[in-house]
Amino acid sequence: MRVFLTIFLLGMFSLIAEAKNVVKNFPFEQVTANGWVMHGPLGHPTAENQGFINNPGMIITEAGVVLVDPGSSVQVGEMVLRMVKQVTSAPIVATFNTHVHGDHWFGNQAIRAAYPDAPIYGHPNLIKEAEEGKAGQWLAMMDRLTEGFTRGTVAELPNRALNHGDEIKIGNHTFRMHHYGQSHTHTDLMVEVVEEKMVFLGDNAMSGRFGGMQDGTFLGNANALQQVLKSGAETWVPGHGPTGGSEVVTTFADYLNTVYGAALYAFDEGIESDEVKPIVVEQTIHYRNWVGYELEIGRHVGYAYLEVEANEF
Repeated sequence: MRVFLTIFLLGMFSLIAEAKNVVKNFPFEQVTANGWVMHGPLGHPTAENQGFINNPGMIITEAGVVLVDPGSSVQVGEMVLRMVKQVTSAPIVATFNTHVHGDHWFGNQAIRAAYPDAPIYGHPNLIKEAEEGKAGQWLAMMDRLTEGFTRGTVAELPNRALNHGDEIKIGNHTFRMHHYGQSHTHTDLMVEVVEEKMVFLGDNAMSGRFGGMQDGTFLGNANALQQVLKSGAETWVPGHGPTGGSEVVTTFADYLNTVYGAALYAFDEGIESDEVKPIVVEQTIHYRNWVGYELEIGRHVGYAYLEVEANEF
């Protein structure tokens, strides 16, 4: 009896541990005729949100399903696969990763395990930076911020490199790459789905939420958004926050230009860098309800002022 009880309890503990390691389901929402987006929670990775914060995308082509940014961990990737099957029985035939930050692409692990022959595409700078240590930094950070929830995730890098202007034809859909130098990072690919008049922006634009700018530039990011608007797309998917029209792009570009403009004004007027924040806060008051504003605004001011100094000397 004691042996049976021990085995029973061990089995129960195992099931509980497994249950804790499963990301709760989020639905895919249809945003174009063949385009779907799973809108993750706003905010930064935590134990409560299980590290899931980005917007995985799905295009259903005649050849199969194409994914964009399948999430921040193997656990999120497995949830994405579960939810794909709620929409279609078609197999995954390709995945695109928009940039090097691991909250967007660590879900590759689950995709590659289920579909080992399906290529994963990314910018060559993503592959290079990930191999040189960025992937390890993000794995450690995700583990720490989620209090171990994402443990077991490994970095499955893209195995196909794409550059600006490259096009991939999959089934009846054309995927066109946009890269305009350093923007949110050095590694950004914005993925245009031509037939859907749709663009996956990665973190070049966010909506209702702010993230870090430590790997990017304000002017470069604003220029990239100005350039990609020329695609004429109608549906714009930010890396975080609600999908929408061109206002997703123009609103975030306005924020970037406002912060940089305030830093430039302060520099020209000889205002000390530690006195710039109140100026920026006053000019970005209509963004204060965005998640992460209080956390990031001081950092953004510092990065923008350093960028102004570098550009003016």
